[in-house]
Amino acid sequence: MHSSSAAAALQVAPLLQRRRYRRPRGGNLAVHACLLILSFLFLFPLILLISASLSSETDISTYGFSLVPRTISFAAYQYILNDPTQILSAYAVTVTVTLVGTFAGVLIMAMLAYPLSRSDFSLRRPLSFFVFFTLLFSGGLVPLYILVTHYLQIQDTLFALILPYLVMPWYVLLLRAYFAALPRELIDAAKVDGAGEWRIFFQIVVPLSRPALATVALFSALAYWNDWYLALLFINNPSLVPLQYLLYQISTNIAILQTSSQAFGVQIPALSAQMAIAVLAIGPITVAFLAVQKHFVSGITLGGVKE
Repeated sequence: MHSSSAAAALQVAPLLQRRRYRRPRGGNLAVHACLLILSFLFLFPLILLISASLSSETDISTYGFSLVPRTISFAAYQYILNDPTQILSAYAVTVTVTLVGTFAGVLIMAMLAYPLSRSDFSLRRPLSFFVFFTLLFSGGLVPLYILVTHYLQIQDTLFALILPYLVMPWYVLLLRAYFAALPRELIDAAKVDGAGEWRIFFQIVVPLSRPALATVALFSALAYWNDWYLALLFINNPSLVPLQYLLYQISTNIAILQTSSQAFGVQIPALSAQMAIAVLAIGPITVAFLAVQKHFVSGITLGGVKE
């Protein structure tokens, strides 16, 4: 009798504890309201950017920037997309470089980080030091330019936009820390079953490391997508100009034309065109972020994993 009553009490206790610590409805509403306000604050610059790109140059000069355009005007987009073939070619180059560079970079960095995470790898310490050393010191701009143009001779090719960002030491160390935290028993069990190192890596390590790989892939894609510096150094062929460098050229030309057009009384949509350039630049990469958002949130604490 006492045992049955004790068991019933043990079953009821968690329910009472949940009721006791249940958040009141007013508290939930307050939390949701705070999160909505915070979300709007993060979205405010993006909304202001899109609104300014759809505003006329006269409204921006007279009233400043606003969340809702006073008069909707597509003059900025018409000015930028005056030659759509050039924009489409730049988009194609940037998308190709981003996809190929991200896929190849994540694969190479993961294949480098995995042996560095294995305690039974004899060259683990010297290779880890070599990767870490490149974080502290680099060859500089002149050696990079000489390597790309004279030794590799890949200027005016897509390889000049891909190879410099192919392996990033910081991401290698992050992946190494994540791989080192994986259960060692899974790898030992796979070895007992006769699996080789390649099979262990691709069928066990990679599926278990999707959050880390997705996080590194997102940052690598951002690096490739936002880069214009490599094109400035190594690309002279107009058909190989990436999107960011093309938009940089358009922005520079707008500033020059605005200075010269003021003398003739001609108005150029300078401010709205700059906002339209930003909208064209961030659109596709925002979609890519939403595609990997779930894995990115799971791997956001990647740097806190200890070996």
